[in-house]
Amino acid sequence: MRTTKEEKLALYKKMLTVRAFEEKTGELFAQNLIPGFIHLSIGEEASSVGTCSVLREDDYVASTHRGHGHLIAKGADPKRMFAELFGRKTGYCKGKGGSMHIADFSLGILGANGVVGGGFPIIIGAGLSIKLRKTGQVGVVFFGDGAANRGTFHEAANMAAIWKLPVIFVCENNLYASTTPAAYSLAGGSIAGRASAYGIPGYVVNGNDILEVRKIVGKAVKQAREGNGPSIVENKTYRFRGHFEGDPQRYRTKNEIEDFKRKHDPIQLFNAALAKEGTLTEKLDKDLRDEVTTLIEEAVRYGQDQPLPQPEEALEDLYTNP
Repeated sequence: MRTTKEEKLALYKKMLTVRAFEEKTGELFAQNLIPGFIHLSIGEEASSVGTCSVLREDDYVASTHRGHGHLIAKGADPKRMFAELFGRKTGYCKGKGGSMHIADFSLGILGANGVVGGGFPIIIGAGLSIKLRKTGQVGVVFFGDGAANRGTFHEAANMAAIWKLPVIFVCENNLYASTTPAAYSLAGGSIAGRASAYGIPGYVVNGNDILEVRKIVGKAVKQAREGNGPSIVENKTYRFRGHFEGDPQRYRTKNEIEDFKRKHDPIQLFNAALAKEGTLTEKLDKDLRDEVTTLIEEAVRYGQDQPLPQPEEALEDLYTNP
């Protein structure tokens, strides 16, 4: 898949936006300004941005508890996201969903999900809807290496395969299922390798190389859109922060984390590649980073300035009309 200079710069800026959003969210959480738990995706920007870059606006995405990056990559507004994190009524879910449950159906975002593996049944329903309506859309479900060991993954992969649904299973294998190393818990050593059991393609990808992610996910999307069924894409990546903010991380060493930051930071890698080919100069890099900083600062101010919901609104939006 050929990527133009303009597209590369847009991808780079989107990665910077995800990183800045997550870093600011971590800061605000540490100041007790965000209720509940948050799970940051710092270090996984190439997977989220690269994947969503090959999707149409009307394509569907089912996200996870670590979903901020997926949502921004699919087009969500950081202002409304921060409003949701602050529990404000103008947030995506009127302040009732918080970090783990942001959705925007108008962008095809079917929701982040606090249940590990909870996105699989949702994307199967979306995939079946696409096939019945013959719309040419596709659905992507993001999940981690831990979710790949849950029953919903196997049920969904089997159903998608036998019905040839236009679904792409994108595993963000960051080497740890919460606190459990994938090296211990992942039989066979690969999620993509399990695809053969269902008779569908499986791809192992350097999830820190955004152009490789874009190329392989693009291939899987093309296959699905043409009616040739699902694929499993395993983006090998790494999260620089704990499973959740406040995680003591006794299951891995500081040296391991710093080593990944030095060698495998997706933003630094893409920065170096763009600079080498002459697409990105130091000045342009600074300008892009300044733009992103301003965007995030404005989004935070917007979110903090929005009104809180009234107590009686807690009982609204609980049920659909018959």
